[in-house]
Amino acid sequence: MKKTDVVIIGAGAVGSALARELSKYRLDVTVIDKNEDVGGDISKSNSAIIHTGYDASPGTLESQLVVAANPMYDRITKDLDVPFARIGAILPAFNDEQFEKLPVLKHKAMMNRVYDVEYKTGEELLKMEPELNPCVKGGLYIPRESIIDPFLLVIGMAENAADNGVHFMLSTKVTDITVENGSVRSVKTDKGDEIRAGFVINAAGLYCDEVASYVGKGDYYVTPRKGQFYILDKNTSCRVSTIVLPIPTKITKGKLMCPTIHGNMLVGPTAEDLLDKTDKRTTADGLASIAADVSKMVPGVMIRDTITQYCGLRAQRNPEGLNIDMYDDLAGYVNISGVRSTGLTGSVAIAKYVVDLMLQNGLKAEFRTDFNPIRRGTPRFDELTDEERRELIRKDPRYGNIVCRCETVTEGQICDAIHRTLGARTVDAVKRRVRAGMGRCQGGFCGPKVIEILSRELGIPVEEIRKNEPGSEMTVGNIR
Repeated sequence: MKKTDVVIIGAGAVGSALARELSKYRLDVTVIDKNEDVGGDISKSNSAIIHTGYDASPGTLESQLVVAANPMYDRITKDLDVPFARIGAILPAFNDEQFEKLPVLKHKAMMNRVYDVEYKTGEELLKMEPELNPCVKGGLYIPRESIIDPFLLVIGMAENAADNGVHFMLSTKVTDITVENGSVRSVKTDKGDEIRAGFVINAAGLYCDEVASYVGKGDYYVTPRKGQFYILDKNTSCRVSTIVLPIPTKITKGKLMCPTIHGNMLVGPTAEDLLDKTDKRTTADGLASIAADVSKMVPGVMIRDTITQYCGLRAQRNPEGLNIDMYDDLAGYVNISGVRSTGLTGSVAIAKYVVDLMLQNGLKAEFRTDFNPIRRGTPRFDELTDEERRELIRKDPRYGNIVCRCETVTEGQICDAIHRTLGARTVDAVKRRVRAGMGRCQGGFCGPKVIEILSRELGIPVEEIRKNEPGSEMTVGNIR
């Protein structure tokens, strides 16, 4: 039987943040995830926004953690070399009913201690965003709402944790947790492993209710809430410079339009309650509802400039609410549930909260003096000066070979993505790390080249290269 101090179930944003936080201590930590790459299920498909928490329910744990997390991102993104920008958000009102809600929303922001939210007149908002519907009556400005690369945030936290000694077991599903004398004893996996651990953290997101049932703590259930999105071409003629948010409802923050950190326009999402946790299909009706709703705020939005659509699932807890629990009758078990739309933002604060909770409940850990918070990112060739490009090519000629023309991604970047800590093993994993295939042609040009590079660098046949999970092999053999 293998032995570790802490097992983290789930390598999404929360699990990866926990891994990094625990790597600051002299502990043996193991992260287990059923997927082929870090990023979980929810953390791979979201609106890529770092929230302030201005509209959270005041007094809740979610409000506490999201508000605390937002200012942490200036340092974290610098340390991990993750693209991040504080572009701000506006919340415009276009009719009397919406306008009358603004004082309530501003008061909620005050209750959440987000004190920098300000009123703006319709004229001021149109100066900020000329593409807004000209009937705008006024609105709120939330200056610290921000955008980020969500893939690189999770990858960066996981890589940094691994570089500081955390073990990752990917493509491995937890099938049971054994309990003895009121304490967790071990975790079992579908690979036949049994790992003894003093602490087990359930950060399984969509599947946290199933994991909780292994230890008799399944007093809630999780249903998926689907969100569909459009990604518009970087050259679309109708653009916004801030996050344009609708007046939120009880169910959803609504359908927004905002820039991505890499210069596209993001439009969506829907909020559709489902039962199937694997249903990530986009639908004609869902996408049509996005176009209809967003065009009320930004009439000129050019949906025809879409280069792709995608779908993400939020973990809707029933009863709802973010919960972080330890139990008097089950020592060593931490249950995290109800992590929804603000989970990406809150992950870094959730990690600190959970580790402190564990230290107060029996975790013996000595703080490390040799923790290295810095993660070296892959060079972003499209952002370098000509002089920096020449120097990079001089050191490694593979950086002179452009593989993805849409995003200016080089062979050198792809090789770095494959061979670095927790390196890419699939086409999607390469895409998330260096954006090969994320441009206008969506991999039509670079896709075969990425497959060839993966095959060569991993030393496996082309036929074994997958898009992502087993069964998604992208070639079937030679035809001549």
